[in-house]
Amino acid sequence: MTEVDVQKPVVYGEKWCSFCRALQELLDSLGVVYEYKDVGREDNKAEMLKRTGGHFLVPTFVIGETVIQNPSVEKVKELVDMPEAKEETTSDRETHDAVMIGAGPAALSAAIYTTREEIETVLYEKGVIGGLAAITDWVDNYPGFPKGLSGMDLSEGLRQQAERFGADIRLGEVTKIEDEGEYKKLTTTDGEVYAKAVLIATGSDYKRLGIPGEDTYYGRGVHFCATCDGAFYKDKRLVVVGGGNSAAQEAVFLTRFATKIDMLVRSDKLRASEILQQELEKNSDKITVHLNTTTDEIVGDGTSVNKLIGTDKESGKQVEFETDGVFVFIGLKPNTGFLQGSAIELDKIGMIKTNHELETSMPGVFCAGDVRSGATMQIASATGEGATAALMIRKYLEEHERKHTS
Repeated sequence: MTEVDVQKPVVYGEKWCSFCRALQELLDSLGVVYEYKDVGREDNKAEMLKRTGGHFLVPTFVIGETVIQNPSVEKVKELVDMPEAKEETTSDRETHDAVMIGAGPAALSAAIYTTREEIETVLYEKGVIGGLAAITDWVDNYPGFPKGLSGMDLSEGLRQQAERFGADIRLGEVTKIEDEGEYKKLTTTDGEVYAKAVLIATGSDYKRLGIPGEDTYYGRGVHFCATCDGAFYKDKRLVVVGGGNSAAQEAVFLTRFATKIDMLVRSDKLRASEILQQELEKNSDKITVHLNTTTDEIVGDGTSVNKLIGTDKESGKQVEFETDGVFVFIGLKPNTGFLQGSAIELDKIGMIKTNHELETSMPGVFCAGDVRSGATMQIASATGEGATAALMIRKYLEEHERKHTS
């Protein structure tokens, strides 16, 4: 096997991996020269596994002696030794008409509307452009696409449309919002940015089980994205945890690779839609659904997962499932950690409260999509809310302009 040049950063990924594409785009934007290796090729896959000690997770980023999997934007910038943002004076500080936090379907749709109205718009995305939609294998219920389309294609289409009208999409993270009257001050990984109006569309992330072994084997047999990591389990046995739409959809997707899938459902019935339950039935040769079964512990040999321990709630007895990997799909949690302690009001589960105009408790700051309290968690409704939020931002900016010119 050819040794990797330790002086040149290497990205290991696959063409279907949105996170891999996001890492490449970040490195390109930073002017970093790197080598990309597709782990669809067995020699590249073996090379990556050797470097990671057998950890199955893409993208894997290697720079010098450091090996890191699915790194954050902030971590990548740290590793490539990007200089700190310089201090800005009031006269030369960066200001915008609108800043959108997140670049999923809600924010991208909003940006299409604002930029067409010649509202100068910047979007900050800390993960994958397209959000969870981008890593969804197939979207079958988005209006106007009778045959369905991949989540990656939908996200890329929204992105291209927003950029065509002038949206500035940046890979970075907003860590704080403060109200300074005429402008909102946003603290970002690139420094401070000021905006007349802000849209929060940070969406949601995957919930975790919180059981022994989950963190230990994350990336080494425990996963939260079938589209990202399913291909590593060709001809293997898997466990899928969850009984909702995501769990059912991803279990069906994983049949492309795995020979056997045990689907563990805590309740006495599936919560997935009827059509997805029918898909599970069609794949019953590979998928076995276990109702009333808890997930208690993920067990491995120190390197990889080999067993999941649960409880049969009806008998009260412990049950074990031999497996090479565990995929967890038990719901979502809102990405609002950066708002803790801010003036923006959250509901009891951490989602953002808004009025009928999608404005938050901080004037000039709006919210749309899965992170909004009362959201329906559907891509179609997220894009609709994004459009509505854009119109509300336009209205706010018009009033803002009149107020500060009168």
